[in-house]
Amino acid sequence: MARAFDVLVLGGGVAGLTFALEAAKSGSVAVLTKRSRSESNTMYAQGGIAAVLSADDSTERHIEDTIVAGAGLNNREAVEITVKEGPERLQALVALGAEFSRKANGELDLTREGGHSKRRIVHAHDATGKEVERALLAACDDQPKITFFPDTAGIDLIRDGARVVGAYALLENGTIDTLLGKVTVLATGGAGKVYLYTTNPDVATGDGVAMAYRAGAKIANMEFYQFHPTCLYHPDAKNFLISEALRGEGGKLRLRSTGERFMTRYHPMSELAPRDVVARAIDAEMKRTGDECVHLDMTHLGKAFLVEHFPMIYATCREFGIDLAVQPIPVVPAAHYMCGGVVTDTFGRTSLPGLYAIGEVACTGLHGANRLASNSLLEGLVFGHRAAKVVVEELKAGVPAPAPGTVREWDSGAAGPSDEMVVVSHNWEELRRLMWNYVGIVRTGKRLARAHRRLDLLREEIREYYWTFKVTRDVIELRNIADVAHLIVECASRRKESRGLHYTLDYPALDDHNWLRDTVIARET
Repeated sequence: MARAFDVLVLGGGVAGLTFALEAAKSGSVAVLTKRSRSESNTMYAQGGIAAVLSADDSTERHIEDTIVAGAGLNNREAVEITVKEGPERLQALVALGAEFSRKANGELDLTREGGHSKRRIVHAHDATGKEVERALLAACDDQPKITFFPDTAGIDLIRDGARVVGAYALLENGTIDTLLGKVTVLATGGAGKVYLYTTNPDVATGDGVAMAYRAGAKIANMEFYQFHPTCLYHPDAKNFLISEALRGEGGKLRLRSTGERFMTRYHPMSELAPRDVVARAIDAEMKRTGDECVHLDMTHLGKAFLVEHFPMIYATCREFGIDLAVQPIPVVPAAHYMCGGVVTDTFGRTSLPGLYAIGEVACTGLHGANRLASNSLLEGLVFGHRAAKVVVEELKAGVPAPAPGTVREWDSGAAGPSDEMVVVSHNWEELRRLMWNYVGIVRTGKRLARAHRRLDLLREEIREYYWTFKVTRDVIELRNIADVAHLIVECASRRKESRGLHYTLDYPALDDHNWLRDTVIARET
């Protein structure tokens, strides 16, 4: 039985919840989250929210820092909108009850991260995302028009002619439902699980991008996948990020074998260089020395400072036998943030009527070829709000509701229970390892061609499995990371230069004459 809402939102991070709160003022909103309500990339964001709040800073500086980090590929309009509207969105978040770190005089404590020319990062110690998620969920609980569907995974978007009218979804009880909306919003976050090593939680399987691509929406700039330079290197640690704010407060990167600092050889900002530069430098030094990791040294700052400023990171590292005050942290780069995504305008509208995309899943052009640190939570706040304003106007103007009786409901056909789950687990492991080895921090045309050929075979195996057996969450996620991997390889193969996060040994130079443009892909439907 189909269920209809005014708005269907897939994803419960900062962008999805910001949108839902605003849209619920004018209609019913369903919010689908793949696991618990709070499980999202937002929940694990450590650093903070970049906003111009001090007298010695300016919007012009923040705009310039963003464009420099993005290697000039940014959509300047999107950058200006984000930077200029950011402080107001931050204050709206504070008004909802979000509590951020403050100085003794009550002023917000601003820190600094790589690529920023000024201290402008608002944070809640080193667990900013957790506080943002808490505040937004609490506000949503006070809004009766918002209905949550936890443990619910979107499978595919539903189109009625050209317009998107909802999605098929796998519910917590294992049944598949048809969920309809006058407007459908993708806020599904990133796709870090497409790589073998990532800072992202398990939910980050690129669902929104894959679903939008299969429905025929335009996708852009998937070659620009950001690798965070510093993920904890420990056999028992899983996906634990070591925030860039540690380098912002004076952390030094050193070789594991000799203790020598090396970032001074790569960039005038040393450890505060943009993330793509730092990640490539670490990758190069690890390959040169044979070391399995590098060290981030915070020992010169003292235990009191570290415990006060980074309580969560300090405590977590202690659980793994590492005391930041007396020994360096072993770190390696890991897949962190998707700078490309579903193409949108500056109000979240995609190329398909009825479909919006906001947050990490979207490609507004804000990040260009590389995201500036702490612009991601900011983006979710700004574009979640902007998209909601437009959708509210659409609802007031009388967007026609999809008629449940006219939309084809899910049909499992002759699909039966799987007796070959090893296919899923094997392909999951092979695909992620393939992407790490061939489509990682440094690329070549030969590696990309190998990845392309193997992905074609994997995607065909996954497609056959999908249509033969009943749908499970594991199959949904495997199918999606395979499609995202295809998009990354396809975009990377097309770009014949090195820019931002896309670095290829075949074309090591920047080519503004031919390649100062987006890489756009769309599937014919």
